[in-house]
Amino acid sequence: MTPAASQFKKNATALTADLRHRALIRTALKKYEVVRDDKVSRFQNWQSARQSAAEIKWDAVNHLDTHLVEFARNLEARGTQVHWASNAAQAREIIIGIIQERKAHSIIKSKVMTGEEIHLNDALEKAGFEVVESDLGEYIVQLRHEAPYHFVFPAMHLTRGEISDLFSKELGTAPTDSPEELTMIARRVLRDKYITADIGISGANFGIAETGMISITENEGNARLTCALPKVHIALMGIEKILPKLEDLALFLPMLATAGAGQVMTGYNTMYGGPRQPGEADGPEAFHVVLLDNNRTQLLADAEQRDALHCIRCGGCLNVCPIYKNIGGHAYGATYQGPIGAVITPHLRGLQQWKHLSFASSLCGACTQTCPVKIDLHHHLLQSRRNAIAQKPVWWEKPLFQALAFLFNHAGLFSLGMKLGRIGQVFHPLIKNTGIDPVRAWTRSRELPKVAPQTFREWWQTRK
Repeated sequence: MTPAASQFKKNATALTADLRHRALIRTALKKYEVVRDDKVSRFQNWQSARQSAAEIKWDAVNHLDTHLVEFARNLEARGTQVHWASNAAQAREIIIGIIQERKAHSIIKSKVMTGEEIHLNDALEKAGFEVVESDLGEYIVQLRHEAPYHFVFPAMHLTRGEISDLFSKELGTAPTDSPEELTMIARRVLRDKYITADIGISGANFGIAETGMISITENEGNARLTCALPKVHIALMGIEKILPKLEDLALFLPMLATAGAGQVMTGYNTMYGGPRQPGEADGPEAFHVVLLDNNRTQLLADAEQRDALHCIRCGGCLNVCPIYKNIGGHAYGATYQGPIGAVITPHLRGLQQWKHLSFASSLCGACTQTCPVKIDLHHHLLQSRRNAIAQKPVWWEKPLFQALAFLFNHAGLFSLGMKLGRIGQVFHPLIKNTGIDPVRAWTRSRELPKVAPQTFREWWQTRK
């Protein structure tokens, strides 16, 4: 078992036993399902919208080379500096180089999933820079020295009381149970950071090839301040975020809002196409876009699972996943959690090290059914299992399945096995809590299913 798999198993075991935590997450996600379904019903035809979105992303990903060149060319035409990063280390090096060149010190950073992917905050802090997250949820987990819990709701696992205690400890504020007061506490702290920051770092929800602009979607307005007030704006964007045309946003913005947070439209949707132009009143003096590969082209080369690059990071598959609902976001130990994380993380970070994520699934298909861009998630999980075993077989699995196949193909042996099973279940309670229980892995957390007193075959013979 790899270190990542061992830690995942340890985390999952602890969190499934934490009934308070599970109840908190289930309650939050149940509320999400209600509002999401309401907003889905407002689409003229949600399934047609999903199909259209899937086809647009198919075109974007399958012609990524031409769209990226067009995107970069249009950005550079307005004075933007475009950087190409093959991996995480190169992306960190580029960003730190820009900051050092500007002789900057303080950095304000809006929500950047790719930043979490390349461990950008750690690298910047080690290089001697102050980095402050401006998204409220991200700021809360930063104060707790934690990774985001969820794509859309980074601090979903915390109660108001826990956030109040955190602010009292870290910021010296008075305890409060009011969400509005907690928000204002963070706002007072962050306003000064916006004004004094030398560098603003953002992500990008979409990159529009036709116009050479990035689109950022948010509910708080913090990204607008992050991008507009500092003299330098750096946007870190995965290369798969490309959309071919500006008109594509007419579908993707409401779809992202509906699938991600159960909204008709997210509060703030902003386009950024370059540094401050002549005659403009605000905006950064310099704009840099860092395009991150980090093994995405490796996934692009996999025709079977390529559509995982269609993901728009709405978090919808996390919200419906029964595994995520029980173990939460931190158990995964990866930037991208839930079903989509189980599919793409092995591509981004190594199949053998992260193959356990594809086995942590019920294969119920809820993720595929809810995905707004129709990624075939639950089949990809099966394909990842197959690929992992084919690449590095487990020596005992093949003979085990051969033995089972032999048993299932011989009716007499199968019938004998059923009779022995009925006898075994009589004695099982006597050995259930001992170290010799052969099915202890199952019975530690659930009841062993009872063997039927009569099989269908036996019943059918009586009918004759």
